[in-house]
Amino acid sequence: MDDSSPRIDQQDTPDGGLLVVRGAWTAAALTQPGAWRALTVQLGRLAQQLPAAEREGTGSASSWDLQTIQQLDHLGAQVLWNHWGRQWPARIAVGANQRAVLETVAKFAARSARSAKSAQSAQSPWREPVLALGSRLLHALDHLKALTRLIGQLLLDILRLIRHPQQGPWRDFSGHLYHIGATALPITALVGFLIGVVLAYLISQQLRQFGADAFIVNILGISLIRELGPVLAAILIAGRSGSAITAQIGVMRVTEELDAMRVMGIAKGFRLVMPRALALAIVMPLISVWTTLAALLGGMLAAQVAMGITPSFFINALPEAVEVANLALATAKSVVFGLLIALIGCHFGLRVKPNTESLGQGTTASVVTSITIVILVDALFAVLFKNVGV
Repeated sequence: MDDSSPRIDQQDTPDGGLLVVRGAWTAAALTQPGAWRALTVQLGRLAQQLPAAEREGTGSASSWDLQTIQQLDHLGAQVLWNHWGRQWPARIAVGANQRAVLETVAKFAARSARSAKSAQSAQSPWREPVLALGSRLLHALDHLKALTRLIGQLLLDILRLIRHPQQGPWRDFSGHLYHIGATALPITALVGFLIGVVLAYLISQQLRQFGADAFIVNILGISLIRELGPVLAAILIAGRSGSAITAQIGVMRVTEELDAMRVMGIAKGFRLVMPRALALAIVMPLISVWTTLAALLGGMLAAQVAMGITPSFFINALPEAVEVANLALATAKSVVFGLLIALIGCHFGLRVKPNTESLGQGTTASVVTSITIVILVDALFAVLFKNVGV
């Protein structure tokens, strides 16, 4: 056997057994072919030879001598420390350098044991839900901070556009006006018309029981102009254009176009966020009015079929049933809806990572968040302006 091979020699002395550690107890020596297997067998045999009292730590232990060891590093010290049961032998002869290495291993082993014990003791039925809630809260705060930064940057970009209108991205702005506004007219008109028909039929069945057929104009007018028209248009635009905004910017992240813009010194907010936000803020009230008119048309036709109310009576009674303030409130809400949908779409698009999975997740999150925010803001408007137009 090579003298540098790690091993333990057993000797008998008048004071009891003596275990002399010899060889090089280093990572290089322990990983030599056959060295680790031979040492493992020897350590196992020594553990079996120990009396029961010594294994339990209640009897007289054998003496250990590490003074003749050639080399000792932290791996070799860890092997010895584990063999000792993670505690110092009762009698040991060791040099200053070897003791320093063993004390370092003992300190980190004790810290690791305390961490494992605390982690095990911290397991409780309520711990995981609390951690999940905290993680979601921090994630939501991170999104809120980034969205607030995006709003501030939008205001600065608008001020820059006012000071230097000749530098504005007008071609992008006009393109977004067409793609977001003009191409959305057919689907919004169809959905609005069908919603008006359904509402008129449902309302007519209830009003007919009380002989209050004429009040269908009041109910349809206030519900469609004040609430359903703007909200329905915003939900359709959030699903149609909000997702497209996120996908467009996300693809730019995947294809590294955003990195190229940063290298070229092109401001992302001025060229990507601001044109979309302004276009949606302008288009959204127009689409809201368009959707409301289609819904009123559907309701008027359904009211004529179901209740015999003529279109001329419907048109003449509508201005008296619904005040102009409701239309102004609906227009103001639509502007806010458009800005929020554009900002949320841009926000999730800019957070997309350069992979297709993140692109899909960001698009889905954008649509869900936009629709949720639209409904929440509409509820806020309903509470704040409950005395307007009624």
